[in-house]
Formats: sequence, structure tokens, C-alpha cells
Amino acid sequence: RYANKVRMLVRGDNIEGGLSQYLVDQIRSTSNIEVILNAEVVEVHGNARLESVTYRDLATGATTSLDGAAMFVFIGAAPHTDLVAGLVRRNEAGFILTGRDLMTGGKRPKGWKLPRDPYSLETSVPGIFAVGDVRQGAVRRVASGVGEGAVAISFVHQYLQTV
Repeated sequence: RYANKVRMLVRGDNIEGGLSQYLVDQIRSTSNIEVILNAEVVEVHGNARLESVTYRDLATGATTSLDGAAMFVFIGAAPHTDLVAGLVRRNEAGFILTGRDLMTGGKRPKGWKLPRDPYSLETSVPGIFAVGDVRQGAVRRVASGVGEGAVAISFVHQYLQTV
């Protein structure tokens, strides 16, 4: 929306592995986004500002320079939730399911024993809450994580009143 041309340099051979499906769909449907796969940034050039980026094609070893006025680095969307593996439900990418994402066909998660649906930030284990980047569907921004943390405190108080 805000640039004539956006180039995404992706180290892997696809964009599906590290992004949510809605982002993949949005990227593919945006005509001014060019995705360059198997690309590793090797140099940046410029004096007072960025002027170009050189990348290496990981399949061929060839290097290419691209003009550009800005570069945003997005490395690592791994949730690092192995510490709760087997405890709370996670999706195939490892993001923790919370709230409505736990519901299947309008039914509460398997093993859910409370007479209410999970709170919006509550995991498949009553009283355990997840916020921020580890949560499926989270807005991956610091301010969002902080806000979710504040909301989770309210849910913790509500939960504690029932035990």
C-alpha cells in the first residue's frame, strides 16, 4: 500500500513455512510484492542512507544487487514453546492455542472440566494463560504483547475466584 515495489528476500525455498497462511495469501495477492526465494543478504550499500542491498542466491551462488531505500529485517518467527509441549495445545508450528482457537465445532477442548468456555487468552489448561508472540493469531508487536499481558491479569483474577 505504501510503496511502489517491495521485494522480500527469503532464505528458504518457500514462504509457507515461516508465515501465517493469511500473510502468505496477502503477499501472493499483492501485485507490487516480489518474493525472491533462497536469498541471503551479503552486503548493504549507502552513504548517509541505504542505497542498495546485495544478496546471494543460495541455490546458484550468484550475487545480485537491488536498489532500495529501506530494509526491514524479519528473522525468526519461531514461538519457542517447547517448554509447554505436552502440557497445553499448540498448532503445528508450535504456537499456543487460546480462547476460541481451542473450540472445535463449538465444543470445549478435550479434557476441559470447567462449566465455561476458555477465556480469550486461556490455554487448554484452565488457569494457564498465553500472551504475545507465542500465541496463535497474536499481533506480533511489543505493544500488543504488553496489552495482552495486562488483559491476562484480569482473567487470572477471574479464574482465581473460581478455585
